[in-house]
Amino acid sequence: MNRILIVEDDENLSRGIKLALRQDYSCIQAFSAQEALECSRRQQPDLILLDVNLPDKSGMEVLEEIRKSSQVPVILLTANNMEMDIVAGLESGANDYITKPFSLMVLRARVGVQLRNRQTGANIFKSGSFCFDFDKMEFTKGSECLELSKTEQRLLRCLVESKGKSLSRSRLIDEVWQGDTEFVDEHALTVAINRLRRKLGSGQDDAECIRTIYGVGYAWVES
Repeated sequence: MNRILIVEDDENLSRGIKLALRQDYSCIQAFSAQEALECSRRQQPDLILLDVNLPDKSGMEVLEEIRKSSQVPVILLTANNMEMDIVAGLESGANDYITKPFSLMVLRARVGVQLRNRQTGANIFKSGSFCFDFDKMEFTKGSECLELSKTEQRLLRCLVESKGKSLSRSRLIDEVWQGDTEFVDEHALTVAINRLRRKLGSGQDDAECIRTIYGVGYAWVES
């Protein structure tokens, strides 16, 4: 079941949205920007409904933070029907927007469209001979199927979604083990990286896709 993160500080509206969606989706609620960022990172939702006007930070700022590490579909909920606000939201990485007040039936339809779009290829990553389908959990190198553990899948996804960007070791540990880091140390990450490199291929170019950034962490760099 797809997970929807509802970021809305109006508790009555948030409750109404959850009631409208819960028959078909698993709903997570956040009522502030800080909660939204934490839930996005730990829960890895399939879609985010994001209110633009939050009490502690603008929804636009939350969107910019999310886009640094994820391409999850985001639908903005805004009371502003100004053309510039809509353009700013879309240019910041939003997939769609709905202005308040809105019909819950329309909201359900918009959510369905974004999730269908994601299922038809937005969650497939291709690079050289590699093809990674994270929804179907199918990973190939040319005609060869790669068998990856859940930990390796999460690690690979973190790296390719931030292609070309350096990710710190502490951030990777937190995202890959999803906050359950009490008994996880940097050695576990090193082991996971080495196993993933071996599975991706023994060739020098294949191994170099996961680049060690000394003093920082790792990055996915296309050969």
